[in-house]
Amino acid sequence: MATNPRTLAERPPTLPPGDELERFAGYGVMGLPFASGHCLALRHFAASSIGPGYTSVWHRNPAGRWVMYTSSAPDTGCPRYFSRALSESRTATITVTWTGPASLQTTVDDTIDWSLTLTRSPATRAMSVAGSLLPAALWRNDHVLALMARVAGPLLGVGRVGLTGTAPNGQSFRANPRRLWAVDDSRATVDGIDLGAPGPLPDQARLGDFWLPQRGMFAIGEAYFTPVPAASG
Repeated sequence: MATNPRTLAERPPTLPPGDELERFAGYGVMGLPFASGHCLALRHFAASSIGPGYTSVWHRNPAGRWVMYTSSAPDTGCPRYFSRALSESRTATITVTWTGPASLQTTVDDTIDWSLTLTRSPATRAMSVAGSLLPAALWRNDHVLALMARVAGPLLGVGRVGLTGTAPNGQSFRANPRRLWAVDDSRATVDGIDLGAPGPLPDQARLGDFWLPQRGMFAIGEAYFTPVPAASG
């Protein structure tokens, strides 16, 4: 059975059932902090219940300013859920290229050039095995996800983990990272500035109840959001 992240990530994702929710499937870097105070994240959701698949790159600078770049219209991508916590969102041309079985490069227009390599550890293997064995119904159970989050934080050494909660724009969310790898090494430039070596932030970054890990983590899985009720009257 194939276990390298490239082979698994390039398989066409299938949207899980749940018409009452907005659903996404694919892969991404849950977050990668740099010792310089910057933080990057990646979402590549090839399957979406609310529009075409899309890619999004998130950047936080040392002052805490967040910019989200997305290949889709903001209302069908990540800004739909996070825009109230952002300084800016931009539509951009984003290219994700797998350069090896466990390495990929992401570019955002002429603004971001980001490469990384992934690795497996006993902790990520254990979480991935648990994720593959957990029945689908339990992935939809907030109490189970809260327990998983409490275990995952210290086990993976990533700080606080939020698999459920409320996004800045008011939707509740549920994250299902079914397979995990750690970021082994990464190099990135933003606007020509080298972000330096990966390393934890002095204060863990978050957007609403979604906490960015204090160590780079790559995941394959799904995400669910509750739609905002239409205004009455």
